[in-house]
Amino acid sequence: MSRPTIRTQRLVLEPMSWDHLEDLCELDADAEVMRFLGAPRTADEVRAKIPDRLSPSDDALGLGFWCGFERGMFVGWWCLSLEGPELAEIGWRLHRRAWGRGLATEAAAALLEHGFETVGLERIIAETLAVNLASRGVMRKLGMTHESTEPIGPNEPEATLPGAAEGMVRYEIIRERWASG
Repeated sequence: MSRPTIRTQRLVLEPMSWDHLEDLCELDADAEVMRFLGAPRTADEVRAKIPDRLSPSDDALGLGFWCGFERGMFVGWWCLSLEGPELAEIGWRLHRRAWGRGLATEAAAALLEHGFETVGLERIIAETLAVNLASRGVMRKLGMTHESTEPIGPNEPEATLPGAAEGMVRYEIIRERWASG
């Protein structure tokens, strides 16, 4: 199995590739987009991340990173990455022009379906800073429940981010709850 192209009502999610580098560089260069993730990234920093996001082992399982397009315009990326046996983490990063329109939820819901139905995952988690209310809202809309809030240690990379003192939250959903939802 490899990562399929996934279609939703408004989006086409293409498996991430080197062809998306220019869009990814523009996304990560935006300080507002990176507000809860760290400093904006240079093109060289983004280029250095691409090999990790194109893992052949994830791809063989039908997992990994997707770039989302609405009517041909890049709006962001989503990921479903293996974290352990039958466990994956879902995540997303959207261009500002896509904020507040339900696109994060729409694509993430399609990836939950793919993860549970096609890949056979039993549990999917998501993490963000506690102060990232927009991402936490998406997690709740997906039917995920808040499982924990952990402090961020002073030596962790996230320690300098705005709101880091509030900690990191973890949400999760299990296949049975997703199927009944």
